Amino acid sequence: MPKTKQVVLMLAVMAGMFLVSCGGGHANAPGQINKTLSVDDFEKKIQEGNARVIDVRTSGEYESGHLKGALNYDVSSDGFEQELSHVDKSKPVMVYCLSGGRSARAADIMSGMGFKEVYNMEGGVIRWNAEGKALEIGDAAVEKTGMTMEGFEQQVRSEKYVLVDFNAKWCKPCVKILPVLEALAERKKDKMILLRVDADDNPDLMKEKGISEIPYLELYKDGKRIWQHSGTIEEAELLKETNL
Repeated sequence: MPKTKQVVLMLAVMAGMFLVSCGGGHANAPGQINKTLSVDDFEKKIQEGNARVIDVRTSGEYESGHLKGALNYDVSSDGFEQELSHVDKSKPVMVYCLSGGRSARAADIMSGMGFKEVYNMEGGVIRWNAEGKALEIGDAAVEKTGMTMEGFEQQVRSEKYVLVDFNAKWCKPCVKILPVLEALAERKKDKMILLRVDADDNPDLMKEKGISEIPYLELYKDGKRIWQHSGTIEEAELLKETNL
């Protein structure tokens, strides 16, 4: 091989070694896994028996209903990484929250800390409930049930349109869409009512209605649902779809 080509090849190899050794601190090392699993696959993985299950919600959320055997390490607390230091990094770890956002963040943190296998449950407790799976209630907890289906149906039985916003205080997309909904409700107050339903406070209603993600919107007229939408939405699109 000509000397020039040998030099070029050597430089290419050295550059590749440099990129591997100087990768970002939170990049997965060879052999690491950070996956999001469906509720069923998440449950099956737990049933294999060698995984640690961690609920990354607040203690109040945990006490109101959690997966059997789950530890509670709040991803939003200052001591989250310190608590994780006591967990075996070589074994599979299963993380979940209410809808999957906070647990995805927790999974990224854990990958950066060197955990070998981290699995996040898609849709979180909301989807777990929607699929009829069981939760344990904490000993010190007062079980939250919230609004009944009958109570909900009474509230949407109105001559005016009723726009229902299923949300949670910690849900960033929910917070983002709220000003749009409130401004719309104020402008259309002669013909529309905004009803906000907190997912944390109304787990039974969420389960009975089969709602598996938030934000989730429904529009009712005379007690009948005439429109529904999952996720965020711009005001112009909402008005176009609903003819409000």
